[in-house]
Amino acid sequence: MPDRTSQDAIDWDLALATARRFAPSGPDLSPDDARAAVVDLRALAREAVAPVRETTLLVAPESSPAVVVDRGAWAASNVEGMRAVLDRWDALGERTEAAPAVVRSLGSRGTALQLGAVLAWLSTKVLGQFEIFAVGRGEPGRLLLVAPTIVQVQQQLGVDARDFRLWVCLHEETHRVQFGAVPWLADHLTDRITALLAASDLGTREMLGRIVAFLYAMIRSVRSDSDVSVVEALQTPEQREIFDEITGVMSLLEGHADVVMDEVGPAIVPSVMEIRERFSVRREQSGAVDSVARRLLGMDTKMRQYSQGAEFVRHAVGALGQPGFNRVWDAPANLPSREEILHPQSWVDRMAASP
Repeated sequence: MPDRTSQDAIDWDLALATARRFAPSGPDLSPDDARAAVVDLRALAREAVAPVRETTLLVAPESSPAVVVDRGAWAASNVEGMRAVLDRWDALGERTEAAPAVVRSLGSRGTALQLGAVLAWLSTKVLGQFEIFAVGRGEPGRLLLVAPTIVQVQQQLGVDARDFRLWVCLHEETHRVQFGAVPWLADHLTDRITALLAASDLGTREMLGRIVAFLYAMIRSVRSDSDVSVVEALQTPEQREIFDEITGVMSLLEGHADVVMDEVGPAIVPSVMEIRERFSVRREQSGAVDSVARRLLGMDTKMRQYSQGAEFVRHAVGALGQPGFNRVWDAPANLPSREEILHPQSWVDRMAASP
């Protein structure tokens, strides 16, 4: 059988078309209100730059701008990002024959349809995102602000529109600064994700074991009595080790953004406490179907990353000060492990013991 590239593993055009077709357009706004929301988000994204810089002591180049997008454009960015990761995997010599078994069994169109459906659903949840994989390709990554979802969530929460938009911009600007000010970070994260993919080829007996774990995790997810996502249940031991590395990094990034948002917020977002309280309640009151989907996709893990990562950052900054904490950005070796995220003093001790 001839070698094929990742372009054959997934029908990317179909994936994007599916995401665009099934992603809701967003709240019912007049054209004038929609344009005003876009203009407001652009201005607030610029307003968030200075306070985030002053708090983090990190400076990102202006070549990574903030861009206001709709759900279809957000999906297109993610399709390109995923494609870039798989192309990088191909360039390292990993071929479609070594692709995850679930991809091989579904075929390019089946995988594309499932990917598109997931992206359509996620587009109604994601408020903003930095294009990590663009930086990994040597391009200036953009900060994407998903206008329809930001407006819709603000309406659902019943909070002040400008305050909520600025609150979101502070969090997302922190991500832009993280990757813009730390040149190696995007490439390191992309390498780890590529390694996760490369470790996914399973034999028949192993795959049967993963399927059993998959079904068990799904049942427990529906019963709401498990912290294990289906994503984690399908991992090999090697993948689980790499996944723990990635989880440590993502917990750091999400927690750092939440801490910055909370520190800056009270000074420039008058209703920040109300926003935080209502947003937290919204996270905890997901409907039954939404809760199951979050577990299946591992999004509950992401929710824990916010709180655990924030506790890590607060402890580390309290122990070492902001300049001392910023050693975390000096090199990959300084990043916290998943275990250190849970026990931040161990990371503080490690930094204190190193030159």
